[in-house]
Amino acid sequence: MSVNYKSVIAMVDDALNLVEIVEEHPCPNGSEWVIYQYQRTSPLILSAWREGNKHHFVTKIGKEKLNLVPSLSAAGIEEVYIENNRVHIVYAGLAGGGVGTELRKGAKNVLEVNILEKGGGSKLGRAEVVTPKMEKVIVGIDDTDTKEEGATWVLAHEIGLEVEKNNLGYYLDHTIVQLYPGNPNKTQNCVSIALSFAVYPEYKYKLDKFIKKLLEERSLSDETAMAVYYGLFPSKSMKLFALKAKKEMVKIEEAKSIALRNNIKIIPINGEGGIIGAVAALGLAEHHSLAPKLCEDIK
Repeated sequence: MSVNYKSVIAMVDDALNLVEIVEEHPCPNGSEWVIYQYQRTSPLILSAWREGNKHHFVTKIGKEKLNLVPSLSAAGIEEVYIENNRVHIVYAGLAGGGVGTELRKGAKNVLEVNILEKGGGSKLGRAEVVTPKMEKVIVGIDDTDTKEEGATWVLAHEIGLEVEKNNLGYYLDHTIVQLYPGNPNKTQNCVSIALSFAVYPEYKYKLDKFIKKLLEERSLSDETAMAVYYGLFPSKSMKLFALKAKKEMVKIEEAKSIALRNNIKIIPINGEGGIIGAVAALGLAEHHSLAPKLCEDIK
């Protein structure tokens, strides 16, 4: 078949024993069906959501038998396990859902696809997809521009593209986080940026050096800073700090305290002025509808 998934990425959090799977579906909105059916069918899936034609699944590691029923629970993930730094994902589905299990073959980042049962028509289809084990790294960036020129969101996006171009990992996400508009030190709109990456383990602690170098070369501000978080989910305390930074002025000492509690690495580039925004960006990196809102619009 000429219809294939474009990419499959699996990021592992060893401490939580969880995996976040990100798949780029071949059809613009076809992934909505996959999200709905997989979440209904699979006990392993803790949460699922769609961004464009990419679907995300957060799963437990393990194996659960699927009770497949046409239309009601037609497809899902029955097993996720890790072996020799590879993530193995076993999919199963009826009819078209079974055919879909085979379509990860040839997708970017997929090492192999083993067809366990050939699907199609009214038959059951099962396939095992194998990807490299990856990890999530989230980078907060703030204060790269001046009142005369530059834009932090643009520079951050350029950096994300450079990371992928240099094969350090996959550039997953770019989140613009609105901060307190009354900040007298703001350039104009008072936002910071969170970049999310899926990174091969060997590059996990090299990514920050690569981004730091790019910021040193391209930032226009004297107060640029970045903050780095390793893990699938920023903590509740990180989110609360970000919400506070939307509402009022906060001190650098508070940002540093949050960083210490959450094993966040703070990296001043040209100064410390951007530390608050960089740390705050991390807290809302996974809250895309909340991140751009002004404080008064949050209910």
